[in-house]
Amino acid sequence: MTSPSLHARPPAKGFTLMELLVVVLIIGLLTGIVAPRLLGQINKSEVTTAQAQMDALDKALQAYRIDTGRYPSSAQGLKALVQQPPEETRWRGPYMRGDIPPDPWGMPYVYRAPGNNGKEFELLSTGRDRVPGGLGDDADILR
Repeated sequence: MTSPSLHARPPAKGFTLMELLVVVLIIGLLTGIVAPRLLGQINKSEVTTAQAQMDALDKALQAYRIDTGRYPSSAQGLKALVQQPPEETRWRGPYMRGDIPPDPWGMPYVYRAPGNNGKEFELLSTGRDRVPGGLGDDADILR
């Protein structure tokens, strides 16, 4: 009768190098497909947020105009919506709660009165690139 050898090793358990490389390749392919779509959605949500904030600023500017008979000057800026300008006696604000929010990229909104092209005022965000102008994802957002 023969007894099993005490020195015999059980088969090794684990993954081979080839199996690990296949898993890394699959993860890389999934990342390459999913990441651009996810980043595109993030940029789209930032633009949507900027548009919503600009809508709120527009409504506050309209309320300011109803009370005072005019829009704030460029010198007064959007600050006139939350803090009474010294020369404005008909001001009944504040027209917004808290401070004027920055755009989703951390920059202040640009306000000009009068605006370009005969508009009474112009409100814009410089967008993701934080400089005036730009194309595509870096384009300014106008109101």
